Amino acid sequence: MSILISIAAFVVAIGVLVTVHEYGHYWVARRAGVKVLRFSVGFGRPLWRRVAGPDRTEYVIAAIPLGGYVKMLDERDPDTPPGEDLSRAFNRQPVGKRIAIVAAGPAFNFLFAILAYWLMFMVGIGGVKPVVGEVAPASLAAEAGFVSGDRLISVADTETPTWELASLALLERSLDSQRVAVRVETADGREFVRWLDLSDTRRLLDEGPLLDKIGITPWRPRLDPVLGELVSGGPAVQAGLQSGDRVLAADGEPVHTWQGLVEHIQARPDGMMQLEVERDGSRLQVAVRTGSREDNGRIVGIIGAYPHVDTSQFEAMRTTVRHGPVESFVNGVTRTWDMTVLTLRVLWRLVMGEASVKNISGPISIAEYAGVTAVIGVAAFLGFMAIVSISLGIINLLPIPMLDGGHLLYYLVEIVKGSPVSPQVEAIGQRVGLVMIALLMTLAFYNDIMRILG
Repeated sequence: MSILISIAAFVVAIGVLVTVHEYGHYWVARRAGVKVLRFSVGFGRPLWRRVAGPDRTEYVIAAIPLGGYVKMLDERDPDTPPGEDLSRAFNRQPVGKRIAIVAAGPAFNFLFAILAYWLMFMVGIGGVKPVVGEVAPASLAAEAGFVSGDRLISVADTETPTWELASLALLERSLDSQRVAVRVETADGREFVRWLDLSDTRRLLDEGPLLDKIGITPWRPRLDPVLGELVSGGPAVQAGLQSGDRVLAADGEPVHTWQGLVEHIQARPDGMMQLEVERDGSRLQVAVRTGSREDNGRIVGIIGAYPHVDTSQFEAMRTTVRHGPVESFVNGVTRTWDMTVLTLRVLWRLVMGEASVKNISGPISIAEYAGVTAVIGVAAFLGFMAIVSISLGIINLLPIPMLDGGHLLYYLVEIVKGSPVSPQVEAIGQRVGLVMIALLMTLAFYNDIMRILG
């Protein structure tokens, strides 16, 4: 079911964002007087087709939803019939109009991000309070004096009511390669400033979560060794264990946490173990024959039991950030700008070799995240669509032939030299652009597959 949700959410998100991008080209082209022949969302075999309007424009939804295109009248196209109204051809328009038409696609992606963030802030962003759970010894966080129970109030001048906002603020500051002031509130209510050294940008932008590299594990609820849901027919059920049983000892060794119980069980695959449990005030001795499964290349023991989770702990740590329409719009514009600048800075670090290319995600990772945010709620899905829309806008503006940025580069050359780029140069550029895009997609798919394989 989760795979189906991810696929559906991915198709919806990409379909909407591609439509927005192509509609930008379409809308400006129509207002510039250019004749639009086809507006297609997707590639390949058409699933739906309609011809409408005074120009008899063909509107298409195609089978492969990984892009789209707007086909305009262009006399350089060999399929253009003779006698067409060539005054409305794209190639005959002044360079200013052509720049506006090409730039409109990415521009609409940024406008959509503002809209999505605006709605997200009005709906309310749910998140977890940024409370530190554990601090790794000899880590950057330990050197800064962070301790368990610290709640991050702000990073530099950015307020951080949730872990998501705290992580974004830390990532942005890590690009400045300097020490940053993090204001925290301790478990006993006192406020301090922790100075976190984020100067080692190459290490911080390597593969993996930023908080792990800083040495912070977010707060997690304490899980007592109490059985929750049991797998039907599993070893725990066969041994007579019940939901709500509290494990006091395993093979005579006291058990204090769920993790301690798990480690004891995993070390004994396909073996016998004796559990002492508390049930309704009574102590029982239960013999359990463990099962086994493979976990990261090793065989571990299992009993088919999940922990009992006290949901009140989660609720106490959850928070929602919500604003009115005007403030949400201002925040939407600000967030779009901040995420655009942050993405460009990370891209530059990638180009300079200061960030790991393993951080580049492909369609598989995007689909997975789409499914996760769709399950979480509307606000999370809107935030996901906003950041993907910003990414599409930025990628399309890169000066790579075949992308919008490549065409804009040609038009800037045309302005400087006073004449269009030659067809031969455009043809070479198309081939170079195709190779670059193919290499980028190959890298993205490779990273996705490697993440799946562990």
